[in-house]
This record gives sequence, C-alpha cells and structure tokens, in this order.
Amino acid sequence: MSRATDAGDTADIVDGEAAVDADRTPADRVMEQLGGVAGLIYSSVPVLLFVGTERLLGLAAAAGAALGSAVLILLWRIVRRESLQPAVSGLIGVAVCVLIAYLLGESKGYFLLGIWTSLMWASVFAVSIVIRRPVVGYIWSWLHGHDRAWRTVRRAVYAFDIATLTWVVVFAARFVVQRVLYDTNHEGWLVVARIAMGWPLAAVAALATFLAIKAAQRALEAAGVTAAPAEAG
Repeated sequence: MSRATDAGDTADIVDGEAAVDADRTPADRVMEQLGGVAGLIYSSVPVLLFVGTERLLGLAAAAGAALGSAVLILLWRIVRRESLQPAVSGLIGVAVCVLIAYLLGESKGYFLLGIWTSLMWASVFAVSIVIRRPVVGYIWSWLHGHDRAWRTVRRAVYAFDIATLTWVVVFAARFVVQRVLYDTNHEGWLVVARIAMGWPLAAVAALATFLAIKAAQRALEAAGVTAAPAEAG
C-alpha cells in the first residue's frame, strides 16, 4: 500500500459523503469509499510479497514481485471495470517504495516513503488547525463547489477542526510507530504496522470525518448560512 494515497483518504470520504444513498448507514458509506475488504487485500498484497520474497530470493526478486502484483491488481480492476484511481496510485507508490529500497540496498527502505509522508501530512493537518484553517473544511468546500461561508460559523469550524485532528492523530501514529520499528530493525512488525495502521485507521478517521461533516452542515443550517457556489477564478 502506498503512502502516496494517504492524502487522498480524506478527500475521498468528503467527496463520497454527498454521493451515496441517504438510507445507508455511516459505516456502509465509509466502507464503500475505502473499497471494503477488497481494498484491504489490494493494499496489503504488494508489501507482503515484497518482504516475503526478499527473505527467500533477495531484493531484486522482491522488487519484481511487488511491482508485478501491483500491475496485476490494476489489470484485475480493469477487467472488473472498477475504479482505477486506487490501483494507479498504488502502482506508483509501490514503484517509488521499491526504488528507495533498491537504492538503499535494504528491504526496510521500502517503508521509508510511507513513514515520512505520514509525518508530512500530520504536520500539514496540524498547522491548519492551529491557524484556524482546518484542511477538511477546505476540502469539503472545494469538492462541492461551495464558498467559504462556513468559516463564519464557529460550530462548523469546530466540527471541521475535530475531523482534521482525527487525521493528525492517524498520520502521527503511523509515523511514530513505524519510525521506531524501522530504527530498531523490526521489519516483520513493520509489515504488521503498515497494514494494521493503514486501511483500518483510515476507516476510523473517515467515519469521524463523515460525522463531522454532518455536524458542520447542521450548524450551517441552524445559522442560516447557505453554502453558495464558489466564484470561478
């Protein structure tokens, strides 16, 4: 699974919140946006093959196995006419991770991209809260073509702060745990942490984001603020 997709997690949930049927539960909506069980499998296969193959056949073979699996997942999605964006971004992420590992000459280098990307996003989301410009609020207004009237409603801003803080915790936890495991050469546990702290944590944060958006929308309605279409240009 590529950390290059981490930034897209929040956007996917915000975008999907208005697109699903009203009679579905929040959990159903979150699972759909994250790809369900299939999404977990797709994101786990390349890293499992990389580490397992490296131990048996070496780094070069591991690189081929990871890249090959990512390509096969992409082809499988094409055959099934599923969304290609996760597979394409996943393939790019796997390629970058493999390149880093190859250049460093050690398999644990595969995890470096995810580790430092997590730190970057944790920092970006945290700073946005400090300066009272919560990232989730801006993503929501941008994706739905709304202006920034929500920033005048304190309860809406607070709701978006909570959602953004949830993602700060997710990204920060990924960085701290995986960085420690990387530094202590616990590669087996790195694989476990990579999978366990990827899709499952994203699902929790996505659900919190969904609920925060609903709370923000209720606050806007109560304040009589309608999100007008954003002006072009």
